[in-house]
Amino acid sequence: MTTEEKFSNLKNDLTNMDRVIIAFSGGVDSTFLLKTAVLSGLSNVLAVTGLSESLPQEEADFAKSMADSLNVRQMIIQTKELQNRSYASNPSDRCYYCKKELFTHLKKIADKENIPFILDGTNADDARDWRPGSKAAREEGVRSPLLDAGLSKDEIRQLSRDLKLPTWNKPATPCLSSRFPYGQVITAESLERVHRAETFLKQYGFKELRVRHHGEVARIEVAPHDFSKLINDKSREEIISYLKSLGYKFITLDLQGFRSGSANEVLDDK
Repeated sequence: MTTEEKFSNLKNDLTNMDRVIIAFSGGVDSTFLLKTAVLSGLSNVLAVTGLSESLPQEEADFAKSMADSLNVRQMIIQTKELQNRSYASNPSDRCYYCKKELFTHLKKIADKENIPFILDGTNADDARDWRPGSKAAREEGVRSPLLDAGLSKDEIRQLSRDLKLPTWNKPATPCLSSRFPYGQVITAESLERVHRAETFLKQYGFKELRVRHHGEVARIEVAPHDFSKLINDKSREEIISYLKSLGYKFITLDLQGFRSGSANEVLDDK
């Protein structure tokens, strides 16, 4: 099936739903889904964005600007997954508790607004990765129309570019909790530390960047071709000084380079 055929099937699927809530983060997938819902002429589209300590403020601001630009009603809610010990203790299925918190809120909103369908931006590639949040989606009756249409991430980016969405080449922006190795407790303070570290490093022009938090150790992941930006004398001294001011005692560069979901590598070894 061609990408255009999948896109047509997606629009037909959305048209048949007519009234939907979309879990909207402002990322590539949820923005494309929201735009497609608008194009499909649904009678009621509500974008709901969950705010918590694990979502950088700039991402929340971007989501709001995207909803405004698409002329879609947006509801911003506060989620409290960090108060759940099952989440904060950071087990390998941490994402289940995060999505359970979000989807439970969305289900209450759907009932109040009389909206029969709750949608998320899970795509076909996600089905091949470790995604414990999908269990919460099934439990709360959340549908994944991009997955149902068989659309991959590359196809979604291609279609997003055709639709002139600014997210078509936006880097993946997983929550800040993904920077912590499984089993290491997550706190609001450590999330803020990671956020400040990454915000500082972005000034050096990295397209893909992660600061992995290992207690007193900050493990920096950037693409190998960007290593030189980190290790020249001036930037190296600046980065060491700033990250130490945040409380890190050791600052390391991961020689494997940036890779999305590197925390899951420990699962692959088991």
